[in-house]
Amino acid sequence: MEQATFGGGCFWCTEAVFQNLKGVEKVVSGYTGGRIANPTYKEVCSGLTGHNEVIQVSYDPTIISFEDLLEVFWKTHDPTTLNRQGNDAGTQYRSGIYTHSDEQQRLAEAYKQKLADANAFDGPITTEILPLPTFYPAEAYHQNYYNLNRSQPYCQFVVKSKVDKVKSVFGDKLKSEVA
Repeated sequence: MEQATFGGGCFWCTEAVFQNLKGVEKVVSGYTGGRIANPTYKEVCSGLTGHNEVIQVSYDPTIISFEDLLEVFWKTHDPTTLNRQGNDAGTQYRSGIYTHSDEQQRLAEAYKQKLADANAFDGPITTEILPLPTFYPAEAYHQNYYNLNRSQPYCQFVVKSKVDKVKSVFGDKLKSEVA
């Protein structure tokens, strides 16, 4: 298994997007990039810790590549809005790729440059690409959030649309029970 860490806005959305991909064994919501150890959700939501809401994906590279994960990452959030995804605003919602190796760093930067060169987005890409600082798992009630809370309004109106997009765009990459 290898790991990849992404920040693409609210970790409930990002987690739900990646959980259904073939080759993804586990997705853990958490925090990285801030100034304090073991932050709480309340502390991160204050915007004062510098942490980002992220997911850490454990995946089998013989089934899904890091490049495939990057493609899903770039196509399922807006990497041009600094510290914002939709109505979620603050540094904790910034777009980021936190690499686990020099190869991931190289691939992430090359993919970002390819998108920039192609003018793939209406504005400049604000996604930060950095070696992973310490990753702190979020509290237990944040894990597998969408699957356990589908009737919650945020899940109905925000998360579900991202999950539906993944199903329509990446059907070939989905686990058979999801497709």
